[in-house]
Order: sequence, then structure tokens, then C-alpha cells
Amino acid sequence: MRWNLPSGQMPEAWFNVVPHLPEPLQPDLHPGTRAPVGPEDLAPLFPMALIAQEVTSEPWVDIPGEVLDVLRLWRPTPLVRARRLEKALGTPARIYYKDESLSPAGSHKPNTAVPQAFYNKQAGIARLATETGAGQWGSALAYACALFGLECKVYMVRASYNQKPYRRIMMETWGGSVVPSPVDDPDSPGSLGSAISDAVRDAVSREDTHYSLGSVLNHVLLHQTVIGLEAKEQLALAGEHLPDIVIGSCGGGSNLGGISLPFVPEPEVGLLAVEPSSCPTLTKGTFEYDFADVAKMTPLLPMYTLGHEFIPPSIHAGGLRYHGDAPIICNLVKNGRMGAVAYPQGQVFEAAVQFARIQGTIPAPETAHAIRAVIDQALAAKEAGQEKVILFSYSGHGLLDLAAYDDYLHGRLDEG
Repeated sequence: MRWNLPSGQMPEAWFNVVPHLPEPLQPDLHPGTRAPVGPEDLAPLFPMALIAQEVTSEPWVDIPGEVLDVLRLWRPTPLVRARRLEKALGTPARIYYKDESLSPAGSHKPNTAVPQAFYNKQAGIARLATETGAGQWGSALAYACALFGLECKVYMVRASYNQKPYRRIMMETWGGSVVPSPVDDPDSPGSLGSAISDAVRDAVSREDTHYSLGSVLNHVLLHQTVIGLEAKEQLALAGEHLPDIVIGSCGGGSNLGGISLPFVPEPEVGLLAVEPSSCPTLTKGTFEYDFADVAKMTPLLPMYTLGHEFIPPSIHAGGLRYHGDAPIICNLVKNGRMGAVAYPQGQVFEAAVQFARIQGTIPAPETAHAIRAVIDQALAAKEAGQEKVILFSYSGHGLLDLAAYDDYLHGRLDEG
């Protein structure tokens, strides 16, 4: 079963969670002076409209009409009830997911790529530089840049560049230029932290270029809240008041923030972040100020971190291989409003294949982390005899990640 909203019912404003956080966000710090970062410090990288969104405390931010026109090409996305999975698990839980795989790029990432391209075009910028892990963000930004007539340069983490050639081809089809990162160390598998360094270095070296980030920052999570806002309306159509728990995979926090942040003001709704055991930022990291990149070019962010020089193993969920997390997500975890769990790669792919064979669609490796947690939550509800309502973000499809499934199905996958 699925619940659709007409395009006219897509949210026309983004939800800002900042006024609802358990404690105020700590300021980002300048990498040189260690003083709080001001708008003038961010101006070489971002247009003023995005800088304003980064620091706003307004509860709602209007979505520009030009952005709405593009988002309505695939939004609102459907809310789907996973009845077949419920039956297979024998659980009394009701499982719903928001299907973000239906965007042109196949994931939730265009929800922020489109407004970022729009605001940069409006500011007279001709070119954007960015990083990407598994390629979902890079392909989304290449798509958005094509629509608004911008050049797009993507620094793709080398491990994913080698694992996922079709992501690169997708970016190039939309006009993007893609190179493996780190550019100065061809023997390194790379990390999102090193790719951010490459992209920032590119952006500050050219007058016509800004930097674009697909996760972590406040304005990115703000743009993604269309997911949870739509889900709230669709759950009501399905006859549900509120979910008992909202689950999302977490690398930098954009997907998780999108599905969960609109539910933060509802104290009875549990929130759960799911990350890989090989990159356990929220579950084993320390909360401190750290750089968002390897080269220490970015501001220091107050977040859970494994250290900005941490290079995670080359797991297939490249979008989750980040040493830190969004300060908003870290604020929620630190204050007990959100929980976090981590799973090894083998258990994640076991759940992914189970979901594909029961529900019929093949999830991205990142999405499969959430599915692993959903299955465990549903089985716990079965054990307790609880009619729990579970909502999760189906953040992207895995049709360009089939090499990972091939490794799993033929015993070549590192289980860790």
C-alpha cells in the first residue's frame, strides 16, 4: 500500500529544527583564529542566501518558487507500507517508508542540490566544486547544475570511484567533471574528509566557483526536511497519529535529518541513527570540536568525531564513510533525544537481500543500514507483542551498487 500527495501539497517552507533543539548549538570556529565563524568567513564558499539559512533561528524558511517547480518533478514522494515484510517477519509492527529513490538521481540528495544550485546561480556563480562518497551526492549536484546552467566539478572518494563506475558515468552524463580523491595520493582509498579538502581547495582558488556540500551543514538538513514534513501528512492519511520510532541511516546526517527533524518537537516519537561499525562516529566517537576535512581548511564543528585524519575501510556504503556528523544530529544524540546503533557490513547486506526478496526493490547499501535496524525493531516488537509504528527513509536505490551485492552473494564481502 502507498499514500501519495498531489504536487500542490508539497511543503512550501522548510522546517528549521534549531529552535527545538535540547540545547543551543555551539558556534562553528574559524580554523585559524578559533573565533566563532561569521558570514564574511563563509562568503568565499557559499552565497549569502545559504549563509543566512545556516545561521537562522526562524522556525520556517520559504522555498523559492523556482526550486518548488523543480522539486515537483518527483515530489511529493510516496509513503509505502511494507506489508510483505511485516508478514514475513510475523510482527505486529506496522512498517512505513518514505521512498526517496524516485528522484532523477535515485536518492534524497536532489532535495538540497536543487536549492543550492539555484541560490548559487542567483548569486552569479558559474561553477560549483564538491565531494562525493558513493556518488549519490555528486550525481544529484551534477543534475541540479545541468538544470541551472552551472559547471560542476566532483571529487569522488577513490574507493567509490573504483567500485562504482556507473555513478561517475551518471555525473558525466549530466555534464559533471569527476576525478578520484585524494588527488595528491593515488594509493589512498580516500575519505569524505579528504575529498572535502580537494573541493574546498578548488573553490577558493577560483573567482567563479563556490563550494557545495551534500550533508553536515545546517542549511543542508533544512532542505531535506521536506521528507519528514510529507511523511507526517501521509501517515495521517494512512490512519496513523505519529510513529513510535523514526529510523534513518547516517553518514553526515542529511538523510536522517530529513526524515527525523520534523518529529523532534514530538517527545513521544523515538529517533534512531544507524551507522556502519567500520565508521562508528556517533556510537564510538568523541564529542569535540574538529575539522570537517583532512587538510584543516574548513571551520571546526562541534560534533562527534573519529578524528579528521581517520580513513575508514573501503566499505560499499561510501556515503556513510565520514569521520564526523552534522552538529544538529550530534546535539540530539548528545542530549539523549536521538539514539544511535552501528552494524557490520555483513549484517547490513543480509537485511538488504531479505528486503529485496520480500518487498521487491533493491536498496542502496546506505539505505540497507536503516533496513537492518527496522527489521531488528520489528522483531523486538514481535517479542514484546507491541503494535509499534516504524517509519524509515528509503534514501536511495541500489541499482548502481550491484557490484556490492555480487560480492555479498558470492562470499567476497568483508563482513566487518
